[in-house]
Amino acid sequence: MGEIIVGIKSVALGYGRRVVLKDVTMQLSEGEFWGFVGPNGSGKTTLVKALLGLVKPKSGQIVWRRHARIGYVPQREALDDLLPLTALDIVLLGRIRKGGFLHRFSAEDFDKAFEAMERVGIADLANLPFRELSGGQKQRVLLARALVTEPDLLLLDEPTNGLDLPTEHAIMELLRKIHAERNVTIVFVTHLLSLAANSATHLALFHEGRVIAGEIGGLLNEQKLSATYQTPISVHELNGYKVVMVRDKERVQNA
Repeated sequence: MGEIIVGIKSVALGYGRRVVLKDVTMQLSEGEFWGFVGPNGSGKTTLVKALLGLVKPKSGQIVWRRHARIGYVPQREALDDLLPLTALDIVLLGRIRKGGFLHRFSAEDFDKAFEAMERVGIADLANLPFRELSGGQKQRVLLARALVTEPDLLLLDEPTNGLDLPTEHAIMELLRKIHAERNVTIVFVTHLLSLAANSATHLALFHEGRVIAGEIGGLLNEQKLSATYQTPISVHELNGYKVVMVRDKERVQNA
């Protein structure tokens, strides 16, 4: 196991008096590929905000390795498509440091931006307006923006939402390639368990205010998943692809 990048210790999270997650304990280490999986409203985004420092724990601690860098890929809907920025402009935003928007981009900044765009296959789109790109192209632009921060941890919030199946597959293939080539720790947030099951080395399952986390081999089994989600779940493999699905309760009861 690699060095720990961030440790989450007995953390409770929420807004005002409302507690969304309680007693979350896990750690993210170098080279791991995490799938944060759960239905909408289960607390995935709340934990992401806590990792970004946008939500303060009600109790417990989140402890980062010194000088750890995060590359964040938000949901595409969170970015204003009306901004008159090119794809390159968006990627360059990832190079802004303490100077904020007074930052003057250097030749190195441009080199890093073009390098990141080439890595995700969109170097030819550099001068096109971001708002005119397809969903998959926009996702690659946001991924390139995260990569130019030279992150220790790459955090992606629902990166395949709203994409068609071929584009979804291409994005997942790209993430697997980045993980393999750079050994960067990836946290991939999704409500699709099957999607995470075919890429992740570790899973965090969100359900009713709790998080069960660990290596995928220990969590991706029918008994553990059925207990976590309190409904019968089956795990199948088809042509090397893992498929996780809810079983018919009536059939299970009659078996």
